Amino acid sequence: MDQGMIRIFDTTLRDGEQSPGASMQKEEKLQIARQLEKMGVDVIEAGFPVASPDDFAAVAAIASEVRNSSICALSRCRPEDLETAARALSGAAAPRIHLFIATSALHMEKKLGLSPEAVLETIDRSVRRAAGLVGDVEFSAEDATRSDRDFLARAVGVAIAAGARTINIPDTVGYALPSEFRELVAFLVATVPGAREVVFSAHCHNDLGLAVANSLAAIEGGARQIECTINGIGERAGNAAMEEVVMALKVRRAAFGLDTRVRSEEFIRASRLVQTITGMLVQPNKAIVGANAFAHESGIHQDGLLKDKRTYEIMLPEQVGLSEGALVLGKHSGRHAFRSRLETLGYRLSEEELSQAFVRFKKLADQKKDIYDEDLETLLSEGTSGQGADRFRLERLAVSGGTLVPPTATIVLAVDGEERQMAGLGSGPVDAIYRTLSKLTGSSARLLSFTVKGITGGSDALGEVTVRLEEDGRVAAGHGADTDILVASARAYLEALNRLERKKERDRRAGVVSQPVL
Repeated sequence: MDQGMIRIFDTTLRDGEQSPGASMQKEEKLQIARQLEKMGVDVIEAGFPVASPDDFAAVAAIASEVRNSSICALSRCRPEDLETAARALSGAAAPRIHLFIATSALHMEKKLGLSPEAVLETIDRSVRRAAGLVGDVEFSAEDATRSDRDFLARAVGVAIAAGARTINIPDTVGYALPSEFRELVAFLVATVPGAREVVFSAHCHNDLGLAVANSLAAIEGGARQIECTINGIGERAGNAAMEEVVMALKVRRAAFGLDTRVRSEEFIRASRLVQTITGMLVQPNKAIVGANAFAHESGIHQDGLLKDKRTYEIMLPEQVGLSEGALVLGKHSGRHAFRSRLETLGYRLSEEELSQAFVRFKKLADQKKDIYDEDLETLLSEGTSGQGADRFRLERLAVSGGTLVPPTATIVLAVDGEERQMAGLGSGPVDAIYRTLSKLTGSSARLLSFTVKGITGGSDALGEVTVRLEEDGRVAAGHGADTDILVASARAYLEALNRLERKKERDRRAGVVSQPVL
């Protein structure tokens, strides 16, 4: 490996999916994997194949399609996990198995019920088995930052001797401080036999808000792979955000002397895609991809920017893919121009999907004078997930309200192909819609969050609504967009309900293995 490059290992599809409500379907994972490949990500951790048949299918689909990034599958140190991971990766151009076991005294005693020597034996046996299945093996010492340092070094040494080519040091619970983490990685690199022949990696969680700082500290200690996610999504407080790690290395190149192969101008598009699919929106002041990341209100700042952008901007918005959104289409645009623009934006649609999207585009173009890239991306988020027929489909919606009459929603809904109609009241127009939809569908789902925003400027802006619903411990996100915000609200609610229905069906079809935290 080129020691001047940092390998980027993306775990949005595995650790990122463990965020409550962020569960993704196979086609949604494929969409994100295609974007990650386009960005130049070195390794894509596609999932945990033994967890469920759906996770296995998603890993297999990604492995078969993505050719320019290594595809990685997570595995416990168990024969059945390893065999399942290898089968899921059978179509990959560059397959990797990522196996793990805990090395802290707390985890070994309370979670595993194994002695330290038994853990070392398990590492040796499992890494050798994995190395016999694929040519690229990564080993992770779960809860590494709370492990006895000397025992951790022994565990890493056993993994290297058994055939692991990448050694991951996870800060599983986000406990480490940057100085501690830097010193730990440096100690392992300097003292473990064979350490100079492998790549050390860091996987940091953000419980104390230090995931990116710890990742950069690990690089200073000798790590040459960073495990991260788009928007920093992940278990609990999340993981290190890929966009922040990559741009820190790019902006502070003189300090680190290192770079990545990631095309940073794809960050905004990747961020929006992940937000749309998971329903997890980033806060406006989020670094790199937040709405305010390049916004300036202070008069002093604005004056400086007008004289020289470098006074208050350490990177150009264009470097992360931020632009005004090129106006290229309108109501007179044809199918060929529409397809060409979508391909430029990175979307690959079947003929059926293209036809459906073109119908929605024409409808939007009749409602809205100016069509921006952001509008197209939002439009494409609807109806192209390939999830098959939905149980619930909105046919017609009428809402009345104001100061003179109580808010009322009249809805015609297709339920399993059969039309149902109902009218209902609410404390406001959205409440009336949701109460009526709940009765029509017979759902007991609870609304956890409701977010609305305009995609572009102007009174005819496309409105985007994101909701999160919970039912019987399952959480699902829904997304809807329309120039009528009430229609968008209804679509978002129904998409979330349909996702909950699919989750129920998946749980009925197969048992689900709890996903691990590294």
